[in-house]
Amino acid sequence: MAKLIHTMIRVLDETRSRDFYERAFGLTLAGRFDFEGFTLVYLSNAETGHELELTVNKGQSEPYDLGNGYGHVAVSVEDLAGEHARMREAGLSPKDIKEISHEGRPLGRFFFIEDPDGYKIEVLERGGRFQ
Repeated sequence: MAKLIHTMIRVLDETRSRDFYERAFGLTLAGRFDFEGFTLVYLSNAETGHELELTVNKGQSEPYDLGNGYGHVAVSVEDLAGEHARMREAGLSPKDIKEISHEGRPLGRFFFIEDPDGYKIEVLERGGRFQ
């Protein structure tokens, strides 16, 4: 059986990205490995064993083209409204809280936020299938 261990995204500015992910989701440095042409930065928190890998390619000066294939990464939180307010107060610009239903039954409550490189992150209220 396979175990999902990390998700990798390419970022332009390590400091800016680390600051965003720490302020937004409490992700802190779990490991950092500097190579000749790139740096790998692993972020995590006590909530999960899954890590976010930031790849910083040296010499990259233009924003990455996210294309039309990338969707989003999702995280779950206990208090959706509280997290939304906290992120808004921190100047992180979360989008409005939305609700989705399927066949007349509530499926989830969520909002989206974007990191400094434009990656979309869905923040879901814990419950049902979104634990």
